[in-house]
Amino acid sequence: MRTLLFAWRYLWARPMAATLNVLLLSLGLASIAFLLLVSNHVQRAFDRDLAGIDAVVGAKGSPMQLILSGVLHLDVPPGNVTLNAVKALQKNPLVAEVIPISLGDNFQGYRIVGSSHAYIQHYQADLAQGRLWDKPMEVVVGATVARKLGLQIGQSFVGSHGLGAGGHAHGENAYTVVGILAPSGSVLDRLIVTDTASVWKVHEDYTAADEEDRAAMEEEREVTMALVRYTSPLAAISFPRWVNTKTEMQAAAPALEVSRLLRMLGLGTDVLRAFAGMLLLTAGLSVFIALWTAVRERRADLALLRMLGAPPTKIAALLLTEALWLGLVSSVVGVLLGQAFVGLLGWFLGLDNSLLLGGLAWPVELAVVPCLALGVSLGAALLPALGAYRSNVLQLLQSR
Repeated sequence: MRTLLFAWRYLWARPMAATLNVLLLSLGLASIAFLLLVSNHVQRAFDRDLAGIDAVVGAKGSPMQLILSGVLHLDVPPGNVTLNAVKALQKNPLVAEVIPISLGDNFQGYRIVGSSHAYIQHYQADLAQGRLWDKPMEVVVGATVARKLGLQIGQSFVGSHGLGAGGHAHGENAYTVVGILAPSGSVLDRLIVTDTASVWKVHEDYTAADEEDRAAMEEEREVTMALVRYTSPLAAISFPRWVNTKTEMQAAAPALEVSRLLRMLGLGTDVLRAFAGMLLLTAGLSVFIALWTAVRERRADLALLRMLGAPPTKIAALLLTEALWLGLVSSVVGVLLGQAFVGLLGWFLGLDNSLLLGGLAWPVELAVVPCLALGVSLGAALLPALGAYRSNVLQLLQSR
């Protein structure tokens, strides 16, 4: 305990130098913590929102676009597919469940998604208030939507055309809120979900010129895509190939596309990791210089300690403990800065807990940060500690 106290006092005997070392080491550790936290948030979001979805079937185009638009709701879908084609998927013996998804409108930037009750049940979401819809033009809103827009049970609103705010308002068709979902941390938190028939009604009322035109539209109804769950994992081999070759649609495998997306993001991560490594290297060099200088400046103190009976190992331990304090303080500051950077990024990009970033997270991988801090600080203290260990009492007294 005495050694710990002496080391702490020695560390802050030169506050400017100690603060600079803590700052340099903390910035490098914060960069590492930031990368670990962002990776954890992204992986959790993908695992959470893609769980139980074996394939996404939609219009031909980019498979990744299908995943981003139909599951994560971060992109625009490549097009629509006929309702009959989606119904045919359910007859395939390899398919256990098909959940239709219809997009096209929004309310103040939040997407209105037409689907079935199975979509809510898939994410095991609970209702905080109200009930699920039982007829067209009734909606259930996610927790984030309800909180940010102030929507209440029984309130009505009019959707706008398109997936972003600013489109033409469908003033003749108003939605009524009948349910509000409890926060689930899934994509549902930021969606407005209704029956698929609601989406058809809004657009048919808007475009149909007469009853004959409406009847024709009903015969040619479409959905945006379908989320598919297999009866067996072996279906992953043959089902996508069957869809891509035998139908006018395409099937995208979420696991494959997410892996490809993460590989695309890997270059930027490598650059940030290299930058963090340079900061840590610079911080380690700064700590080494500071401790080496401290040994030279504290010759009188070291000589006095030796005369009082302190063995060389005690002197070396004092310096190593000082470096240990530096590493501990820097690791705490670095982790807090990393959490703050992630929070600021989420705030700047307008993200929330249900979309990639947001909220505090303490993944197991974050233990790397204190380990790096202790490793760098103790590594930088080895030579100064060895020099203090080998110092001669007589030479120390003569150098005064």
